[in-house]
Amino acid sequence: MSAEKIIYEDQNQIVLETPMLSKVRFNGRVNINHLIARARKVKEKETITNLIFVGLTLSLIFIVGIILSF
Repeated sequence: MSAEKIIYEDQNQIVLETPMLSKVRFNGRVNINHLIARARKVKEKETITNLIFVGLTLSLIFIVGIILSF
């Protein structure tokens, strides 16, 4: 199949499903404590990811240094 035919078939698909509405109702107010807690969780995940990346990089440098020293 050519790329043109694949794109053409994707464009001709009709979606018959109705979107599901969320049952959660918002009253228009935002709790700043919830937003701050969510931001802290995201920051913690980023910090952990960065520490893992730095640790793997340092261990790779250490292992390569040991191999090259012999």
